[in-house]
Amino acid sequence: MKTQFYSLFLLATTAFAQPKRTVDFISLDAQLQPDFATKSIAGNLTFVFEVNAKTDSIFIDAKDMVFDQLQVNGKLMPFVNNGKQLVLYKGYKKGKNTLKLSYSAQPKQTMYFVGTPENHQIWTQGQGKYTSHWLPSFDDANEKLIFNLGITYPAPYQVISNGILEMKMSYGSKNSWQYHMEKPMSSYLAMIAIGDYAQVKQFSKSGIPLELYVKSSDLDKVNTTYKDNQALFDVLEKCIGFPYPWGVYKQVPLEDFLYAGMENTSATTFSQDFVVDHIGIHDKSYTNVNAHELAHQWFGDLVTAKEGKHHWLQEGFATFYALTAEGELYGADFEVFEWYDMLEELMRAKKTDKQVVLDAKASSLTFYKKGAWALYALRAEVGSASFDLAVRNYLKKYAFKTVETSDFLNEIKAVSSCDVQAFQRSWLESSEFPVTEALALLKKNASMVQYMELGALYDKPFADNRVAYETFLRSSAHRKLKEEVIYQMGKQDFEQIAPLAQLVMDSKDVHLRQALIRSLGKVPDNFKLQYKTFLEDPSYITREIALQNLWSQYASERAELLDKTQDWIGFNDRNLRITWLTLALATMDYKQTLKPQFYDELLQYTTADYNAAIRQNAINNLLFLDKNDQNILQALVEGTLHHKWQFVKYCKDTIRQMLKKTSYQVYFNEMLPKLTPAEQQSLGKLLKEI
Repeated sequence: MKTQFYSLFLLATTAFAQPKRTVDFISLDAQLQPDFATKSIAGNLTFVFEVNAKTDSIFIDAKDMVFDQLQVNGKLMPFVNNGKQLVLYKGYKKGKNTLKLSYSAQPKQTMYFVGTPENHQIWTQGQGKYTSHWLPSFDDANEKLIFNLGITYPAPYQVISNGILEMKMSYGSKNSWQYHMEKPMSSYLAMIAIGDYAQVKQFSKSGIPLELYVKSSDLDKVNTTYKDNQALFDVLEKCIGFPYPWGVYKQVPLEDFLYAGMENTSATTFSQDFVVDHIGIHDKSYTNVNAHELAHQWFGDLVTAKEGKHHWLQEGFATFYALTAEGELYGADFEVFEWYDMLEELMRAKKTDKQVVLDAKASSLTFYKKGAWALYALRAEVGSASFDLAVRNYLKKYAFKTVETSDFLNEIKAVSSCDVQAFQRSWLESSEFPVTEALALLKKNASMVQYMELGALYDKPFADNRVAYETFLRSSAHRKLKEEVIYQMGKQDFEQIAPLAQLVMDSKDVHLRQALIRSLGKVPDNFKLQYKTFLEDPSYITREIALQNLWSQYASERAELLDKTQDWIGFNDRNLRITWLTLALATMDYKQTLKPQFYDELLQYTTADYNAAIRQNAINNLLFLDKNDQNILQALVEGTLHHKWQFVKYCKDTIRQMLKKTSYQVYFNEMLPKLTPAEQQSLGKLLKEI
């Protein structure tokens, strides 16, 4: 709870009520108008709430908003706007009340305006308690109400929000989209996404409409981006054993999104970086993120943690069920190796990450992966049947409510003989991760036993291992086993492993071939012709590695190599195009008359016309070409004002490194008067750190 007054605000509905408190907010109907040109939003809102006992004040979270025409039960009423909250103190009565108001805001965060006036997106990211920056609402996740959002925006842009689209109406050059939710949710799960989108629709076995969105220009990437989407939904609904609760499920990719994905109720948003073509799908898959965010529709959206201490009930469950669903789709071996990868990550972090799962300040690694492993161990202890029954009972009992860890463990206790207190001490309250117990669970899988036995060969002479390596490569063993063989082979001189490398090349398996090119490092001279076939692999990562290594080792063939690859683009960050431009500029006598054009293109990629991934990639490569290139200084300073925190950190850290040199201190100080006020302030802070 934020303050003592916030006890006024636990929400209720007639069918899904929390225990009654002083004030119960039931619903919010909003008519909203975002504006890209002014980076603002305005709207007319109607709240319905019930007062159950006398209270002096009622609070609604609202950051830096302007309010007008506030009416309680049809009458204009005074109010207080303190910049953080809207405070009501007159006009309401015991029983049902209606609050109507108009507001406007220029959100400093949470609602993002990305792109240009001609081609842009507007989207929200309210994770935690931030929706109140763009919509008067409730920062406390315990406060659940029914959201019905109507959004008016110029055609032809598509508007997506929570719930079922009831109607779409045209008003001249604008369209009005009316979305309706039937059941309550926490405010942080409210969302809007606006952009030039195309929609493809599927249906689950249970009849749920599955709306898949991509940018109109990416329509040919729907099948690769949303690979196995319908099957994933069906499997997850079956594994959880509780019907999907929201009536419709939408997924929307966003440019320069802050995270991999976000589980807004009925409408997941995710990074545009996961939109891939028939080549990119072999390097980057949305499937796990898809499964994780979908699992949140139950664990986080349907049942919500009361406070941060219990956040693992959302992230741990979503991580656990994502792997469970992938295991159902791709096999037990696939799943167990994913659990092993997670265990290795936890083991690497154990010296620095001593946080317990039941800690509000725990890291994402703890909430997501320690939490997921706790569930993996619990399912093994009580058995799948009892675990699944407890989960179903838990979801049924606490649907549309908020929960704490004891609520779930009590359901486990009710269907099994598990000592839930001992489980909690060992897996949720201990700073030491139970590695021994985790490994014992993994060793129940035969392929994992083979994998660990294979690991024991690492320090043995190659001659002793050769037959075993060949046997694995020729077998139908899981890919992880073969990849381990390939990485162990990489320690040897190529002449020794050449016949085994040929087996990998002949397999045509894109993942095994990528493991080989990674393990080889430099190009073996007697393998060059075979190595060049990596340039044709359906993998942007493999192609980039091959291009860089061949360019580096064979100077006389650089022009031919660049001619062959000049049309490559690559991922969303244009990795292949930017690599190509960099190598073209670094190649003596290659298309000299076009080098200024190549440089200008690379420099252009550092500007605000492109997404943060492209900008960072281009800056990195320009620094590789010339670490003293002053032309990128402006791009770095501009980047410190970006909304994507990862890019901001990169730009600030790069500037800090530059400022260790006196020459760059001079350069940046000379720039200062030419910058915008916001840029001056940002750079000024970095200069003061010297």
